[in-house]
Amino acid sequence: MVYSGFTLISRFMGFFRDLAVTYAMGASATFAADAFNTAAAFPNLFRRIFAEGAFAAAFVPAYSRSLEKDGEEVADVLAADAMAVLAAATIAITVLAELTMPWLMYLIAPGFAANPQKFHLAVILTMITMPYLPCMAIYAHLSGVLNARNRFILSASAPILLNLWTLVAVLPTKTPVQAAEWASVGVIFAGISQAALLWWGCKRTGAHVGFRWPRLTPDIKKLIMLAVPGAIAASATQINIFVSGILVSQVNGARTWLAVCDRLYQLPQGLVGVAIGVALLPQLSRAASADDKPATRAAMDQAIVFALALCLPAAAALASIPFFMIDALYTRGEFTTADAHQTAAALMHYGWGVPAFVLAQIFNRAFFAHQDTKTPMRYGLITVGVNIGVGVTLFHLIGVAGIAAATAVAWWLNVIMMAWELHRRDHYTPSARAVSRVLRILIASVVLGGLLGLASHFRGAIEHVLSAIAFGPVHGKELAIVVVVIAAGAIYPLLLFAVGGLTLTEAKAALRRRKGAAPEGPADLP
Repeated sequence: MVYSGFTLISRFMGFFRDLAVTYAMGASATFAADAFNTAAAFPNLFRRIFAEGAFAAAFVPAYSRSLEKDGEEVADVLAADAMAVLAAATIAITVLAELTMPWLMYLIAPGFAANPQKFHLAVILTMITMPYLPCMAIYAHLSGVLNARNRFILSASAPILLNLWTLVAVLPTKTPVQAAEWASVGVIFAGISQAALLWWGCKRTGAHVGFRWPRLTPDIKKLIMLAVPGAIAASATQINIFVSGILVSQVNGARTWLAVCDRLYQLPQGLVGVAIGVALLPQLSRAASADDKPATRAAMDQAIVFALALCLPAAAALASIPFFMIDALYTRGEFTTADAHQTAAALMHYGWGVPAFVLAQIFNRAFFAHQDTKTPMRYGLITVGVNIGVGVTLFHLIGVAGIAAATAVAWWLNVIMMAWELHRRDHYTPSARAVSRVLRILIASVVLGGLLGLASHFRGAIEHVLSAIAFGPVHGKELAIVVVVIAAGAIYPLLLFAVGGLTLTEAKAALRRRKGAAPEGPADLP
């Protein structure tokens, strides 16, 4: 709950950042937004592969075990050595990227070559943003240290700094190109401030993770061996996004359309999937270490039920009213109605993939807790292959929306494969009660989606009524989406409780802090 609460604040700030970026840079009408989104995405690709993906998957269970068995001093030595190696690796990647960027851009976004101005700007901006990678690697690693100690506030709130720095950089600018340049500079200041905040937070909690020269100790070699397959397993989404980016670079504005989709469909992924996964991994690691199958099943049941209770209504909204949302939130300034239609077409397909994105975060943790990163890696490779094959086919059939549909198909396949493998190994099979709750949550979400579809059908009438009370820069369409969202937020809990998907008592019990301990048993659970 702590992680989700601060992530929600960060996502709202990110939404305002995106409003400023799309207003100042546009999408298909200019080339600045595509260049900036490419520059922002490339270091993030490596960050999620090497820092949040691979090292988090290998480091957090190892650090949690070391804290419990060896004590803080030994665990902090492991953390310091791991950070030194991670920092050295990401600095090397950054230097290599800086030296090869003009050639590298032909791989990142080959379609940009048709517009020399766009290509040149993308090269310059990506060279500016690349130093963000080592800063964020340190931030992500220190987040793992804090999370293993059951401290989540700073790691969840630090992304707010990126949004603040981008807003400060973009708001005073006068042209789309100037906005893209200053926003890229803001990314660097954000990375430095985020790493500094987490380092300070570790010091305050008593974790002594100092800077040192990298050394390949036996423990670090073991982490690296675990991290190599984990890099592929935990970051298959990023590889898919990278491949998708290559395809859509041929369409002017498409990078920006997908970036706007990311803000919305990744909201439940960050609030629910990542948050529950972050809290779940240390808990599952302790249960796996003790070979406590009831505790493992109880934790997984609870995680899945609550994850779907929170993400299925979001999926219903994204799939049923995508244009309503995009047009109301983003269509202004340089972002046109045509851009909104293209973005909404992709968002609808991402919507039905949302539950898969969230469940993948949870199932990955079940493997990582058993220090198995090879199985998710294997399934991750299959997911990438499916995404590429389906994506190329659908892109040529239905355009940019086909990229989103392919991503959803691939990730549902990934979830099905991981669920079956966990069942086959007797690591996890959902209880009958958990399955019943999931089906009831699905019913409530389908009903909600139908009601939202009706609201979209009568959108004109709703906006007409609300236009009479609009003020300043806010118009009827902005008020309409706010009213519909608030109404849906009030109706969904009633639907959920009515069909028996969840009870208020169970919700309170699940959110009660247990000082990192696993749930007491199945009777505790929804």
